Amino acid sequence: MRLLCILSVLLIYSTAFAQHPGIIPMPVQFVKGSGYFTLNNSSNIGYNNDQLKTIAYYFQNELLSQKGITVQQKAKSANIVLLLKAGRKQVDSCVYQISIKPNQIIVSGTHPNGIFYGVVSLLQMAMTNKNNQLPVAEISDAPAYGWRGFMLDESRHFFGKQKVKSILNWMAFYKLNTFHWHLTDEPAWRLEIKKYPNLALIGGIGDYLTPNMPAQFYTQADIREIVAYAAERYIKVIPEIDMPGHATAANKAYPEYSGGGSAGHPEFTFNPGLEKTYSYLTDILKETNVLFPAGLIHLGGDEVSYGNEKWGSNTDILKLREREKLKDDAAVEHYFMKRMADSLYQLNARAIFWDEMADADLPKEKTIMFWWRQEKPAQLRTALSKGYQTVLCPRLPLYFDFVQDSTHQYGRKWNKLYSPIEQVYQFDAQSFTENEKEKQLILGIQANLWTETVDNDNRLDYLLFPRIAALAEAAWTTQKQKDFKAFRNNLNQHLVLYGKAGLYYYHPSKPLQNPEIPLRRKKPLNYKD
Repeated sequence: MRLLCILSVLLIYSTAFAQHPGIIPMPVQFVKGSGYFTLNNSSNIGYNNDQLKTIAYYFQNELLSQKGITVQQKAKSANIVLLLKAGRKQVDSCVYQISIKPNQIIVSGTHPNGIFYGVVSLLQMAMTNKNNQLPVAEISDAPAYGWRGFMLDESRHFFGKQKVKSILNWMAFYKLNTFHWHLTDEPAWRLEIKKYPNLALIGGIGDYLTPNMPAQFYTQADIREIVAYAAERYIKVIPEIDMPGHATAANKAYPEYSGGGSAGHPEFTFNPGLEKTYSYLTDILKETNVLFPAGLIHLGGDEVSYGNEKWGSNTDILKLREREKLKDDAAVEHYFMKRMADSLYQLNARAIFWDEMADADLPKEKTIMFWWRQEKPAQLRTALSKGYQTVLCPRLPLYFDFVQDSTHQYGRKWNKLYSPIEQVYQFDAQSFTENEKEKQLILGIQANLWTETVDNDNRLDYLLFPRIAALAEAAWTTQKQKDFKAFRNNLNQHLVLYGKAGLYYYHPSKPLQNPEIPLRRKKPLNYKD
């Protein structure tokens, strides 16, 4: 009897292992039937609502570009049907179902977002199957988290519109839905602001390794194009305008708003003691909020102490401290952030901050915190105890500029620790919560890729792939459903897709296949801050 039970468990496991043909992240339910639907040039696609037309078009174009299959749209009797159903508004918009029969596929959901993700699952099955035969199956799926994010830092190194679009394509392929775009920092300012053109023209000069590189930035037309491109893939774009620190590039363009810096971080801060600083930054936020319709702007708020030495002797800031009874630099910083957050709230947008700002007592209903300092769990406790919705993005394992193999030497490490793909995959956001109320405050997770150590496309790809797939499953799949062996089995099929796409990726099973890409920098980084 015991042997029979063991054999039954093994059978269930092996069936589950084979039941997810190439789909990452793993669906909640996949019941395999008998037979196949053959996808070919005779296939056609229809839909019951005009809201789904662009999704059908996306499916057609992806199949044409990836497989050379010319699926046509058909008004009636199509053998691939996108079906928008009536449903309750509170149901997760990402929920979808797929029914694959030998003669027809139906992708259904109560929101176009869910139908898009169903179409993505179909595409994954098609792209990882050489014979274009999709197994008969019933699939039901929904994500564990609503915030499934990736951040790219383009202040330190600029990659350009086509590379960003490529990243958005892969994010959509893995059902990631939030692109956090770090556009301003010390090395350069990458966003055109019409009222202050020198922010881009002068602040856009240089990068992390080459201070005099000609200005590189995104025009407002570029931004509109990328935001629209992302929206077609159900990805919202969140810009970051860093303040009051990390302002060196902006202060290079408009030094009259500088609050000074330090030897290691010159002109690092905006000046909280000048009234005109607030109107200047509010004007910037007004243009930014128009360009990015998500209604969310990240205002930074981190690491101000790196470069606020001059605040103790700046006449304007000293007057501010006396007038507002601010006891120290931290109080000045919180005063500044409250005012800038208020400016953003007036624009009907919510503010996002790094976890330092959990101490600033900003209104919880209008504010989101990003917990990034894994060595400071108390800061996460502070954010959650105050009722802030929070996104988890701790350095380990969710900073993708940290290397993924013990032999890698050109990226970042933390006391010799790094972020291998299995740790990304196994990241459990719920393990950081203590009760049901805190669980409800966790919006989701996000990986961040800072680019001090990334100065070319190949190195960017090497750090992102295949960890982006592990991130996707960590964000979509509940912890009890995770199966790293099954994931690796599916991932092997996706590694083939990376090669076909011309990506220079890291192969976990064959680490010498594509050696690590060095920078122009010679000295490896071993960060502790």
